[in-house]
Amino acid sequence: MRVLYPVIGIGLLVGLALVAGAQTGGVASSTPAVLPKDIDPQSFSRLPIVKRDDLDEDGKRIYDMLAGGEGKTVTPTGPAAISLYSPKVAESIQMLNQYLRFHGLLKPRDFEVAILVVARDFDQQYEWSGHEMGAHNAKVPEQVIDAIKYNKDTAGMLERDALIVTFARTLLHQHKLGSDLYAKTVATFGKQGTLELATIIGDYAMAAIMLNATDQHLPPGRAELLPVK
Repeated sequence: MRVLYPVIGIGLLVGLALVAGAQTGGVASSTPAVLPKDIDPQSFSRLPIVKRDDLDEDGKRIYDMLAGGEGKTVTPTGPAAISLYSPKVAESIQMLNQYLRFHGLLKPRDFEVAILVVARDFDQQYEWSGHEMGAHNAKVPEQVIDAIKYNKDTAGMLERDALIVTFARTLLHQHKLGSDLYAKTVATFGKQGTLELATIIGDYAMAAIMLNATDQHLPPGRAELLPVK
């Protein structure tokens, strides 16, 4: 049994915001000239930015953890900013994500493939725009990224990539997993790895739901990379 390591870095909650402004090609920024009336002009979501000084001492501790250290500022857009409306929720999500990302059994490439399937399923532009770059950095083939982006089948993918895509799509679309697919996944990743893969899917589905609920818009300079279905 693994022991949960101390939480370090910024993981899911800040990781999705690290590429702001880095993606500029292909599709124009999705940020409209006039935002909807309920969208805050700084957070680009329905929730104004939480200020560190407005939190109690425990909230400040959690804020600093999400920011990557005392004296740093949480990125104003994305899951970190949103989650701070419930600091204990933010802390719990961060701890889970840090374990899965840095101490779990799956490889960074596996991680990013699973996340892209989730982002595509929820039509989540913010999540996708961060993790398409993450997928490139993790050496996910362009063929795999495009197959997920455009809802293509898994033909031509390496078996491991195809298995992750099929596993994630099946759970997201059918809400259950057949015995044969489960057995194949366990044969590839082991029982713990299979559970962690399912947890990654749930983790990023939760992030996508948070972003959709608060209508998170892309900030200026961050390109819309996910085509509308």
